[in-house]
Amino acid sequence: MAAICKLCITALKSGKCLQLLHRTNFVHISYRRYVASKSMLQELYRVTKAAAEEQQPMPDQNPDAIFANNELSLSNIEVYGFDYDYTLATYTPKLHELIFTLGKEALVDQLKYPEAILDLEYDVDFAVRGLHYDIKKGVFMKIDQFHNIQLGTVYRGMHPVPDEEVKTLFEGTHISVENMNTFYGVGPMHQMVDLFALPEITLVSLVTEVGNYLVTSQLSLNTDILLFCFPQNTVQGIHNSGVLHQAIIKDLDQYLYSEKCYETKLLLENLANEGKKLFLITNSGFPFIDHGMTYMVGKEWKELFDIVIVNARKPKFFKEGYRPFRALNMDLMTPEWGRISSLSKGVIYHQGNHHELQKMTGWYGPKVLYFGDHVYSDLADPSLKYGWRTGAIIPELEAEINKQNSEVYKSSVRWLVALQHLIDEMQHQNSPECKEVIESWIQERNEMRVFTKSLFNPHFGSLFRTYHNPTYFFRRLARFADIYMSSLTNLLRYSTTYTFYPHRILLPHEPSVYSKRPNVRENGNED
Repeated sequence: MAAICKLCITALKSGKCLQLLHRTNFVHISYRRYVASKSMLQELYRVTKAAAEEQQPMPDQNPDAIFANNELSLSNIEVYGFDYDYTLATYTPKLHELIFTLGKEALVDQLKYPEAILDLEYDVDFAVRGLHYDIKKGVFMKIDQFHNIQLGTVYRGMHPVPDEEVKTLFEGTHISVENMNTFYGVGPMHQMVDLFALPEITLVSLVTEVGNYLVTSQLSLNTDILLFCFPQNTVQGIHNSGVLHQAIIKDLDQYLYSEKCYETKLLLENLANEGKKLFLITNSGFPFIDHGMTYMVGKEWKELFDIVIVNARKPKFFKEGYRPFRALNMDLMTPEWGRISSLSKGVIYHQGNHHELQKMTGWYGPKVLYFGDHVYSDLADPSLKYGWRTGAIIPELEAEINKQNSEVYKSSVRWLVALQHLIDEMQHQNSPECKEVIESWIQERNEMRVFTKSLFNPHFGSLFRTYHNPTYFFRRLARFADIYMSSLTNLLRYSTTYTFYPHRILLPHEPSVYSKRPNVRENGNED
């Protein structure tokens, strides 16, 4: 075997080193003139894998931390606003099972779907948020920030669609921007973006599994109506009718995280005591909110808020300027018709619009920080149109970070990054024997990507990544949310003068700071 440079693993030629790999973090440097042999590629693979295994482990991430997409100084925030569901109220997984159960019962009782649907059981591990559903083709899928389908995440019912069939269905893997124009659910592609979508995805998928009866019957309805629109409308109906709210109110202990209640109360009291203005804007009605807030904070919860707005009709609250505020009659629980010229503490307001809110309060732009769980309905317009600072509540974040902190994930990612770098640097090798080695690396990379995906969810992977690219969901999250966190109460870890700084993300053309690579002896052993 040829002599090996002690600072890299290139063969020495005429006593000159080609300086192939003098670093450990695998940044891109071009070595296009170097010609390797099969044995040299194998040695490069061995040394690189050993270096990846010995590399300092990535530090654990705190699942209770707050993460910044955009720099945000809390010292500039004078007004804090909140959504209710999944923001102030933290629900247990039991709620998703309840929604699923009420949804399937409504399909059978109201729409006369086959009674076999009542035997369907909720699969808590099936779906992830942010999936897209092609209404015409009847499939769920995960899409990345470039509108590309992540192969292996396309499902018809509970079964994966083969990659070749996906490519035939969509004439490739790219989704046209015209079909992705689903900012608020318009178009053939419907994004399942809120947390109530998880039981909805599972219900649609399971109904699809037993849908042969519906499709082969004599009903003059399209498959997309039977298998998607009716189930989706049924789930929405249990929200709008109050059936879901009544079920939650009857058993708050089961559906609200009791351990979060004290923290929520403490957070609101701390902000109020520091002179911050607080407001609540929710699409839910007052009786439901009152039961939940009383359970979490106490009967005097309204005293903590300067303004409370219910039945707000978000996102229309932020998009339309003609719906007036109406004070809620607390005895009759109906909105009054008197003209509202100012917003007062202690009064519950019905509907309204952002224009009037801003006009009557003087709460403009970057001094307002609003929190919500729905990336579009809660955060998009406040951020893009009005300059509010925004915080997204992503409950799934805690579980994802805990999985990222596992040693199996860390070691897999270290080796995946190293292996991809090897492929990148050596792909110019043209000899048949070298091409064979590199093809084996590419195959291993593909297997590693599938493995790391399965660590989060065996069907759809991470909410935030499609292999190496961010998901379409995260692209929107990064655009509309200045900060994001697993729970609103994570704010208790930070003072009201704290500044959140985003990580500096290297652009592809920017250089990286790197450390020296482990040495290799002439016999191929590491120093």
